[in-house]
Amino acid sequence: MTLPNFDQLLDKYAALAVDTGVGVGPGDTVYLQIATDQLPLAHKIIATAYARGAAEVQVWWQDDFAKRQDMLHLAPDRLNHQAPQMKAMFDYWLAHQAKRITVTSSDPDNLAGVDQARVAAYQTAFQRSYADLSTAISSNQIAWTIIGAASPKWAAKVFPGDTPEAATDKLWDAIFKTVRIYEADPEAAWAKHEAKLRDKAAWLNSEQFDALHYRAPGTDLTVGLPEDHIWNGGSGENAQGETFTANMPTEEVFTAPDNRRIDGMVASTKPLSYSGSILQDMHFTFKNGRVVEAHAGQGNEVLQHLLAIPGARSLGEVSLVPDPSPISQSGLIFFSTLYDENASDHMALGMAYPFSIEGGTKLTPEGLTARGLNVADTHVDFMMGSAQMDIDGIKQDGTIIPIFRGGDWA
Repeated sequence: MTLPNFDQLLDKYAALAVDTGVGVGPGDTVYLQIATDQLPLAHKIIATAYARGAAEVQVWWQDDFAKRQDMLHLAPDRLNHQAPQMKAMFDYWLAHQAKRITVTSSDPDNLAGVDQARVAAYQTAFQRSYADLSTAISSNQIAWTIIGAASPKWAAKVFPGDTPEAATDKLWDAIFKTVRIYEADPEAAWAKHEAKLRDKAAWLNSEQFDALHYRAPGTDLTVGLPEDHIWNGGSGENAQGETFTANMPTEEVFTAPDNRRIDGMVASTKPLSYSGSILQDMHFTFKNGRVVEAHAGQGNEVLQHLLAIPGARSLGEVSLVPDPSPISQSGLIFFSTLYDENASDHMALGMAYPFSIEGGTKLTPEGLTARGLNVADTHVDFMMGSAQMDIDGIKQDGTIIPIFRGGDWA
């Protein structure tokens, strides 16, 4: 690594994840999900978490090579059924209200060419084991954060014209910029940034629009919003009242749609890295809240497998991200949803976050469905914003209030 002062920057990054990301304190259980090629960052996060008083830090190691081999060669009975120790691990973390730090660094093309039916079967089995912990995360019962780390194969996708070393340096530099690591006090810079996001969310919450109307080339979509919906932006709180920041970086404010009232067409504007493959040029047609037609110019087979997951044919999230945001203006395509969704308005196929409506975290799945929130086995964001996006808020009396013009706040 030739990036100047890289070790010191990585120290600041680890501290940001531990402190602003999940707020580790005395007695906490922490679980770290990170790749085997990120040992320096893993060691710094572990040491920092223990320095803050964590009772234990468990590491769930990820490896692209092992994942691809599994998807190619797992016996059918093992592909369709998770080993029991996986669910036991998830249940342990849930019982201890573990704070989750996920570090994403995978090769976006890692599962390219793999039979998508096998990948879908594995994901279905995994979700059965992960369901309780997934519910806890989606309802903010526990603190969680996702950050990125540069790996050579990911960097080569983002900077294909550079040597592996130069590309990895460039990707680290881009990552550090998105999370304000170059600031003298990154945590103070984050607090200032999140305050701005909360101000936008507060205005939207005060308006309580009945629907949003999105217009751009390839997009003419009206999305209903549920009664007493809540826009979120910046940090949140877990069930214990502790502050955490789920995505680092984050440039969005978001809520859940009324998934019974979604009509029109929407086109993606950036590639989507999903299930180890790249999907591009996606087009969706919605009627009465459901996808009735969908196609991808690249990765269409993967898209159709995604849409076959229960609940994936409707939306669980709508977000607002100004095109002038720093990630968008960098001009980079990261091929990672964590970053690309913060360069563009986006929507999510699948699960809605229960905290997106008043009292939602106390509702059963049936109760959420009755309020118009999508209950699903997946949550996949796709990017559909641009500098040409106009968005209107529609009040119950039909009043139209501009929200975005030309991809920015009106």
